[in-house]
Amino acid sequence: MSAPRSHDGVRAEPAVVKWAIIALAGLFIGLFILLPLINVFAQAFSKGWEAYSLALVEPDALAAVKLTLIVTAIAVAANTVMGLVMAWAITKFSFRGKSLLISLIDLPFSVSPVVAGLVFVLLFGAQGYFGPWLSDHDIKIIFAWPGIALATIFVTFPFVARELVPLMQEQGTTEEEAAVTLGAGGWRVFSRVTLPNIKWALLYGVLLCNARAMGEFGAVSVVSGHIRGETNTIPLQVEILYNEYQFQASFAVASLLALLAIVTLLAKTALESRVHSRRSRGGH
Repeated sequence: MSAPRSHDGVRAEPAVVKWAIIALAGLFIGLFILLPLINVFAQAFSKGWEAYSLALVEPDALAAVKLTLIVTAIAVAANTVMGLVMAWAITKFSFRGKSLLISLIDLPFSVSPVVAGLVFVLLFGAQGYFGPWLSDHDIKIIFAWPGIALATIFVTFPFVARELVPLMQEQGTTEEEAAVTLGAGGWRVFSRVTLPNIKWALLYGVLLCNARAMGEFGAVSVVSGHIRGETNTIPLQVEILYNEYQFQASFAVASLLALLAIVTLLAKTALESRVHSRRSRGGH
């Protein structure tokens, strides 16, 4: 007996197979995503709202939040600029080594964040390659916020570029060439032609970069030194509290990252819906 077909001629699986696959996907999401997320908030509020709020306004927690926001702002700004530069170079110009540059963009995805952190320690640590020079000039990178910012920039570098490159390759250079022919300068071409065409992909890449920057643990853990109130980001503060058996406080701080994940998901859904509706209407 042949498999049933849908009204447009595409082969359709039997209803029992379809619902079994949907149920399996739902079960996986429930067990490995929703249940842990619910547990974070349940543990965070296990001692009531007062204990939850006190855990968040504790000086070390506030310092961790402040440092996380500063480092995230630096990483997102740097990677937005460099993502645009990389995407522009790859899609608008032909040059020797272009394929190597494309491969290097994905390097942070293939290197363990812990290894990336160790590389920065070997470069800028007291015994590192640049360590003596930095020490002579009283510049501190490792075990300080500059090292945390560098590590975060490294692990989040691909997100913006990887969202822009495929789209800009698909769009080609026709519109930019037309603008140049009409006498537009480089900045005018970028601001009036290129940027409006890529703005949604750019926002999507920035959103993903922001979420990863706030939640980064491995590379930051290596370069931070875990100095209370100075070099602990939110994930590191969660680890310290949990290791000290302050479980409710650790989950309270962790709930901030969980809220970030929820906000990121909602923003991602809104952006995808906006992009889909504009593509359906044939707009940018």
